[in-house]
Amino acid sequence: MTKGLEDSKNIKKDDIAYSLAFTRFTKIGPVRFFRLKNYFPSIKEAFEADRTELMRAGLEENITEEFIEERKKIIPEKELEIIEKEKINVCLFGDTDYPPLLKEIYDPPYLLFYKGTLKNLNFPVAVVGTRKMTKYGEMVAPRIVAELAQSQMTIVSGLALGVDSLVHQTTLRNNGITWAIIGSGLDDEFLYPVSNKRLAQEIVNRGGAVISEYATGTEGFKSNFPHRNRIIAGISLATVVIEAAETSGALITARAALEMNREIFAVPGSVFNPASAGPNNLIKMGAYPAISGEDVLNRLNLTKTAEFVKNKKIIPDTKEEAEILKYLSHEPLHIDDLHLNTNIPLAILSSTLTMMEMKGKVRDVGGMNYILAY
Repeated sequence: MTKGLEDSKNIKKDDIAYSLAFTRFTKIGPVRFFRLKNYFPSIKEAFEADRTELMRAGLEENITEEFIEERKKIIPEKELEIIEKEKINVCLFGDTDYPPLLKEIYDPPYLLFYKGTLKNLNFPVAVVGTRKMTKYGEMVAPRIVAELAQSQMTIVSGLALGVDSLVHQTTLRNNGITWAIIGSGLDDEFLYPVSNKRLAQEIVNRGGAVISEYATGTEGFKSNFPHRNRIIAGISLATVVIEAAETSGALITARAALEMNREIFAVPGSVFNPASAGPNNLIKMGAYPAISGEDVLNRLNLTKTAEFVKNKKIIPDTKEEAEILKYLSHEPLHIDDLHLNTNIPLAILSSTLTMMEMKGKVRDVGGMNYILAY
């Protein structure tokens, strides 16, 4: 191995170790972390910086003082040992496997802990709902999820009891890929809910992933779940709400999706059923009613997903996509060159590329350079 490659490997290891170290100080979340990352030459230097430099980088005085005291107890190398022992993988923001849609949100996690693989991501759609599922929910969830899973879409949910569990189980029964986003650490002792540990393992064994932004040893505190819900919405093209009371956490996911300008679908229900109050209100506010997976596929213009995934052949949905695909390959091409080649107005080109990335057709490999996703 050349010295340059060895240095690169060491830098990457440092980035992981010191990013892990930052997860131990929860008051430095994504927004503050990226302030530090953009200011300092490396994450290691950010972690080791003195009081003056941390404040110059944008940390508040009280946060700086707390961090300096707390970091004395944190050993980055030890954090690496812990995740290796627990067989937990990590994905940093900017890594090629980092979910592309999640990069677009206001506060994307700077690090994802996961078990399984992040490679099997095709047209992700979130399906969420109440923990207190009714018979109606038990009937309608499999109907919608089975159609989406059979269309080779990645089904994202929260591993919670009730609707979420049924969503994951239905996807697996239909030989689909599902991702579970949780609000606790991934280590066996803390994975929440405890009753779904076997389901979590089956998700991993069947080619999916169980994902968290929380460090090992983190309990499933109630306050973690709104943050977890933004990841569910952020990873996904759209969010489908099956059953949710007016105060349900599923509605937090829906609101997050709305703020991210993603599509929202809601399953209508009886006006006399409290579990249908949330979806019915979402429909009144403009969410698309969905009584089948086909409703979701049609609205998202994704009726050919199964053919695409099976053949790894990228099928254009619009004339702009067809024109762009003429020039893209597995060699990076900058958006300006695409603009010159296609003559598509830059604003339309940019929005089309964003939609193509959301659909899993192309990938931004950095600096607005694009390649084919397959």
